[in-house]
Amino acid sequence: MAKQPGDPADVVSIRIEAPPEKVWHLVSDLARMGRYSPENRGGWWIKGKPGEAGSWLQGFNRHRLVPWLTHAKVVESRRPHIFAFDVLESRARWTYRLEADGEATVVTETREITKRPSLPVRLFSGSGVIGKDRDELMTAGMRATLEAMKAELEA
Repeated sequence: MAKQPGDPADVVSIRIEAPPEKVWHLVSDLARMGRYSPENRGGWWIKGKPGEAGSWLQGFNRHRLVPWLTHAKVVESRRPHIFAFDVLESRARWTYRLEADGEATVVTETREITKRPSLPVRLFSGSGVIGKDRDELMTAGMRATLEAMKAELEA
């Protein structure tokens, strides 16, 4: 059964050998997130100033051959410590917390379902066409995203 509002959030952390400001540039650049995410292909800002609280992004995702659009609103942006956005369709809040650790940064990414998704989203997600176990796919994608950011920043 898919995550419901009130269920524990998915949480993945990684230590990146880079200062928080450099990591911030990657996690807050939703339009270019497709460089790191296995499912997200990026997007474009449609309202507000990119990366600031209150701004909106239209995102483009793909799982295998199935593409779809999302709409995300930045709900918290405190440079270089926390960046969070809500995805309208899935009712998921994605948060990046950055904590300095000497010359490095510990990045913690969370995904929390804040409200019950609409019936069409639940049916689409539960159909298996975008993966049999969406919650496990999301957690694996979070790990892959952070690993890709780490590889770029430490190269």
